[in-house]
Amino acid sequence: MRAMEEKILSAGKILPGDILKVDSFLNQQIDADFLFGATEEFYRAFAGCGVTKILTIEASGIAVAFAAALHFHVPVVFAKKAKTANMSKDVYCSKVESYTHGCTYDVTISKEYLSENDRILIVDDFLARGSALGCLIDLVGQAGAGLVGCAIAIEKQYQGGGEELRAKGVRIESLAKIAAMNEKDGIRFC
Repeated sequence: MRAMEEKILSAGKILPGDILKVDSFLNQQIDADFLFGATEEFYRAFAGCGVTKILTIEASGIAVAFAAALHFHVPVVFAKKAKTANMSKDVYCSKVESYTHGCTYDVTISKEYLSENDRILIVDDFLARGSALGCLIDLVGQAGAGLVGCAIAIEKQYQGGGEELRAKGVRIESLAKIAAMNEKDGIRFC
């Protein structure tokens, strides 16, 4: 999607460690109008798939998932990286390695929010190596729910996660696909 590419070029920053900083419009500060318009592309791609819920992982994926859910008129469920006192003990659990934070989390979802009757669209802000998506796909499988596909705001295609998941038959639609990125040469899109 050209609009996402243009927004990345105008507002994104490349940081050391292969990090693309887009917190001025996608993560910490959210350009709601832009995000709502951009996620309409997810609706166009998956409208006929019978989506009943949108699934993401906390925290930065929530805004993108919420904007997408407004188009589908379905609930958003997010996997938590930490158990809370008010969370049911009856949960689905999986592990995710965070590229950005450099650690591994146990992520959980209460079993009351995912079931075999659901058709799930996974939505996230980034796809790099595919760890978060793999974790969420595992949770969908534990619930016996149907996976419709994955909708991603920004895919760092050169890191291989999307290619690996697509090879396993997972449908992935990304608003922007980055072919290469570095501080010297900038960003090249696919």
